[in-house]
Formats: sequence, structure tokens, C-alpha cells
Amino acid sequence: MIRYASVPSPVGSLLLAASDEGLHLIEFQNPRHPMSDCAQWEPRQCDVIRLTAAQLGEYFDGTRRDFDLPLAPRGTPFQLGVWHTLASIPYGETISYAQLAQRVGKPSAMRAVGAANGRNPLPLVLPCHRVIGSDGSLTGFGGGLPTKEFLLRMEGALPAKVDLFG
Repeated sequence: MIRYASVPSPVGSLLLAASDEGLHLIEFQNPRHPMSDCAQWEPRQCDVIRLTAAQLGEYFDGTRRDFDLPLAPRGTPFQLGVWHTLASIPYGETISYAQLAQRVGKPSAMRAVGAANGRNPLPLVLPCHRVIGSDGSLTGFGGGLPTKEFLLRMEGALPAKVDLFG
């Protein structure tokens, strides 16, 4: 049985879904590609959701850089390979889609890698926000570009905004 709960965060409410297998989903408030199926799930906390909420709190407080959670994303073998590779991008660093395709071992499949990245069911934990355009531009993100920018600034991967008039 998959259970779910919403938890507050600095980037808006996050929907967490988990079962005894592990964490299945972290979904932003207004996702580009909704993946939740709450009609089939039970609306209540479980140990995995509580652990995830605690670790996300530490991440947003700046005291956690890596997550230690039982993960159970569902996808194709190719998607799972891309998502596994995302976990190796260090906190505070970014890579391009071309670099991600190279790391996955499919350098000519940048579009497929980008599509798999865009369907990542566990953003933040599998840090798809750390993948940017080869020119350094912030490209698509399921939580929206302002959220991606917030996360990268929080991690120190982008310089802090300077308020010239503040």
C-alpha cells in the first residue's frame, strides 16, 4: 500500500508517497508532469515519509547535503539508470545534459536523457535540479525555474543575488 502526505517546504508544499519498499515520489505543488495517484493511495504518514520529511527539513536548513533514504522509484531500466546517475552529482555542483548523457553511457542520447531527467519522481533526493544547459542556462524543471534557481542558489551553485538598492 502506498501512503502519502504533504509536507511544507521553502519551495511550497511537497507531496511525499512511500510504501514498505521505500520512497516512490516527491511532487511539487504544481508539477509539470504530475505523477501522483492519490485516489489509489492511503492518505497517512509512514516511517519512510517521516524520515523523508525530516531529511528534507535538514536539507533546507543547510545541515544535510546527501540523503540516506530507502528509494523505490518506478520507471524503465533506462530511466532508472539516469535517475541513479543523478545521485552522483555533488551538492553545490552542476552538470550539463550532455555531461549527464555521457555519464549514463549514452552520449548521443541527450534528448532521451533529458526526457528521463524530466520524469524524475524523486527531485531533490535525486537532484535533477543540478542539470543545466551547456551554456549555463537554467532549463526546464518540474518544480518550475524559480524553484530550480532557489535550490541552486541555496546550494551555492549559483552566486547569491545582489540587491543594489537594498
